[in-house]
Amino acid sequence: MALGHPKGLFPLFFTEMWERLAFYTMLGILLLYTTDIERGGLGLPAAEGNEIYGLYLAFVYFTPFLGGMIADQFIGYRRAVLLGGVMMSSGLFLMGTPGFAPFTTGLILLIIGNGFFKPNISVMVGNLYQPGDPKRDAGFNIFYMGINIGAFAANLVAASVRNQVGWLWTFRVAGIGLIIGLIILLFNWKGLAAADRRPERSTKSAGFVQVFLKILLPAFGVGALGYVMAKLYLPASIPMRPAVVGFLAGMIPVIIFFVRLGLTAGPKERPGLLALLPVYVAGGTFFMILHLNGSALTQWARDNTDRQARAIPMAMQQEALPAYYVNAKEDTPRPDPRSLAVVQDAATARMYGLRRMDESAVARVAALPDVTLVEVGAAAPRDLRERATNVFADGVVTVTEGTGSHGEPVVTVEVPDGAVPLREVAFVRDVGGGQVALFVIDEDLRREIYDGYRERFGREPTYLPPGQYLRVANSELYQSFNALFVVAFTPLIVAFFGWKVRRGRPVTTARKLFYGLVLTTGSLLLMALAGLLSQNGEVKVASYWLIGFYCIVTIGELCLSPMGLSLVTKLSPTHLVGLTMGGWFLASAFGNNFSGFFGGIQHTMTPVAFFLLLAGLAALASLFIFLLLPKLEEAIKQYGA
Repeated sequence: MALGHPKGLFPLFFTEMWERLAFYTMLGILLLYTTDIERGGLGLPAAEGNEIYGLYLAFVYFTPFLGGMIADQFIGYRRAVLLGGVMMSSGLFLMGTPGFAPFTTGLILLIIGNGFFKPNISVMVGNLYQPGDPKRDAGFNIFYMGINIGAFAANLVAASVRNQVGWLWTFRVAGIGLIIGLIILLFNWKGLAAADRRPERSTKSAGFVQVFLKILLPAFGVGALGYVMAKLYLPASIPMRPAVVGFLAGMIPVIIFFVRLGLTAGPKERPGLLALLPVYVAGGTFFMILHLNGSALTQWARDNTDRQARAIPMAMQQEALPAYYVNAKEDTPRPDPRSLAVVQDAATARMYGLRRMDESAVARVAALPDVTLVEVGAAAPRDLRERATNVFADGVVTVTEGTGSHGEPVVTVEVPDGAVPLREVAFVRDVGGGQVALFVIDEDLRREIYDGYRERFGREPTYLPPGQYLRVANSELYQSFNALFVVAFTPLIVAFFGWKVRRGRPVTTARKLFYGLVLTTGSLLLMALAGLLSQNGEVKVASYWLIGFYCIVTIGELCLSPMGLSLVTKLSPTHLVGLTMGGWFLASAFGNNFSGFFGGIQHTMTPVAFFLLLAGLAALASLFIFLLLPKLEEAIKQYGA
């Protein structure tokens, strides 16, 4: 024992802490990296980056359904956690390799590895305690703190690393964190034997073959059909990409399965299984909103939030590069125009922003008046290295200009995986007797920053010193407020509900679900108000609006998420708990996919309309749960839940 708990709790605590730090580090920057066009990211269109984010999160919540069953019936929990950790660390190191193919392969490994790791380490914590042990709940509380410590620190690490050494090292550092967690696991391997159990297949529980035939195979078949049909026949006016349609179509057989499971169950099991359906609706809706944190809300932080913050450590601040100033406040100084090299075509500027220029593009920029080309080596000054771009031979870089799925102009710049740049260069200009390293933008962006300011405010902007930009907080930092508020509010929420019990007016579990959705709706209404004050995106607003959103939605999370998990275990027959818990994860996966979808259409709507739409959906789910409260509470009472 250690501090009154089994010794195995603390190795599992630290293993999970490092894994969650790696997971949330990656999650915090995934959309930013895929859509970045100023700091050498992948430069994908917003719709495609959000699609990747939504599908990734959807499958992250889908695979634990299978990983738990495989551990139960074939390999045991310790091996499942170890295998999952090895796959995830390998995936992160692949994502830290230049190229789109390593990136996508790494994502797939992360998805599969998470399926083995996520459900089984939690089971191991539970297995450390004997049935009825009163310290079991406290053990899970300690373990949950490890999760949130990792989640809170993740984006602090991500911001610091990517500001200092770039995108790819952020993934590599996350992979190193996972390796530390695995080393802790291996050093305590024998001591954790008590948390494991021998794999066994029960005739009563849902077998792997049964799940494959009744759920996975139909889901795959219908999903593939939906993808093909969307690819061939989906009108361009419908803002949904084929992969999203395919995933949603694949969920139809899953929904039918769980509805039929309740309708065809025996009289003793039917009320509980049917009562789980609205619980799934509540969970799916909530996670759709919560996981906007990495899509729509990260885009809001990047594009619509005034991120000047003196209290943030310098390591977590980045330069506000030109696009930041398009809708900056009136009193925000703009970059000196002499700090910029302005080209007429968007393709050349995009190549520079993605650090993938060919010799012809370099020559076009170097031919601008007063611009000098400088070779950049390891010993070059920091300002030159920060403005440097890789140069490839003509014919290596492919530039495609077209129209996105929502009618927006799209410029993509691709380099074959494994292509080696010839050299690194920077562009400089003599200003006031000194050299200034230049950032390359196109004429349209120049007009938005400077002419747009003069049109809106009727005066000339104030300028920063040549070569300098504002320092602002990284966009991903705001995601850490969710974990911070979970840690801060958990004891307060527990104390509040305990106080209600002592007063003889306890809040039922079903009503906690309802209150969680009401709070979620309120958080979106707050963001709609922020959108109104931003003049529908024309002016950046204070970061307090985004922090307020995380504050309210976290309270909703603490009312809803633990209660949903608890109800799944209590309303299900013992031999179906694994299957119904899988249903909870699948409902979360369904909602997570919509997180990416809504992030992809965000820029096609005004902020007010966007957040009101989401608030309306959350309100409909709240109304649905409210209307079913009597039946839900009756079922919960019947099962002693």
